[in-house]
Amino acid sequence: MNNEVSITIDQVILRHIRVRLKDEFKTSFGKTFWRDVLIVELHSDDFVGYGEVAADLFPGFSYETSETALLVLKKFLIPRILNKQFSSPRDFRDSLEIIRGHPIAKCSLEYAFWDLYAKVLGEPLYRLYGGAKTRVPVGVSIGIIDKIQYLIELIQKYVEEGYCRIKLKIAPGYDIEVLKAVREVFPEVALQVDANASYDISKNLKTLLDLDKFNLLMIEQPLHYYDLVDHARLRPQLKTPICLDESIGSVHSAEAAIALGSCDIINIKPPRVGGIIESFKIHNLCVKNSIGTWIGGMLETGIGKAHLLHIASLPNITYPSDISASNRYWLEDIIDPPHKLNSSDGTISVPNKPGIGVDVDMDRLLKYQIRYWKF
Repeated sequence: MNNEVSITIDQVILRHIRVRLKDEFKTSFGKTFWRDVLIVELHSDDFVGYGEVAADLFPGFSYETSETALLVLKKFLIPRILNKQFSSPRDFRDSLEIIRGHPIAKCSLEYAFWDLYAKVLGEPLYRLYGGAKTRVPVGVSIGIIDKIQYLIELIQKYVEEGYCRIKLKIAPGYDIEVLKAVREVFPEVALQVDANASYDISKNLKTLLDLDKFNLLMIEQPLHYYDLVDHARLRPQLKTPICLDESIGSVHSAEAAIALGSCDIINIKPPRVGGIIESFKIHNLCVKNSIGTWIGGMLETGIGKAHLLHIASLPNITYPSDISASNRYWLEDIIDPPHKLNSSDGTISVPNKPGIGVDVDMDRLLKYQIRYWKF
């Protein structure tokens, strides 16, 4: 991270693409079948760096959407970097700090700059990050599925494919009976649940305590996304570790959660926290305080997944990450080659070419493109 260069952003391109998931993905805050994604390109001389806006069309997981990110990028963020010279990713990130909030929009630019920077240096990103793994253990996330038999069949499919861990979305009324059915068929599979902040400690405490019966790796974000205090109250009552996701928007909220005793584990999502540099800070804070970590996903294309694979190579990412193979969600990905699962050990290989290490398939990108902006 100490390699200084001179990079001038000559051109920025935004591409709005619309891609269809193989299957509907349902959580406590809605259903997703189509993904509207903004792909970000930073151009400098003959190099191009790629990033991705991971926000959805609907402000369910985050207040940001693809449309708010587009507005903030066009009106505020891109003018701060266009035709400017930068010596490092930290220098680049500092130029965006005056803009308050909008972490997903900021992350998309920081992603693209890291890719550009690494390509200029001729290095894969994981080496610049200090990554220690060339293969990243990964799990698969399964949305809310009303037909339990179909859910069982899906889990069987992913177990046979070789995923290290299964994560199930849960919500009030879709929890205990579902987990009973799953554990009857899969008593030993590594299993965790994600509530996406859908429970209330005063209304649902018995249900939350009953989750201890199912030998779960963790319960992810059971309570309100701003509520660190109730998570701290819940944690001593549970044997199952609590993992925080939406509650952690920065290293500052991570520090507060650790000080209050709100969690055992933190899911680090670079778009949620504003980029790679903030992710490093949270990772290092977790290491210092013996808090477990893993890298979460947000239904990214292969560009976003490539960025996640590189940061998931850090030595102290302690749990399987939500970075599934390209064919988990997409009929066809926009990168070549697609990310593939190493079924023998439940890992995905970290790309080893300079930058994010994957090539963007421009024919596919243009096939799905519905809008385009050049700055």
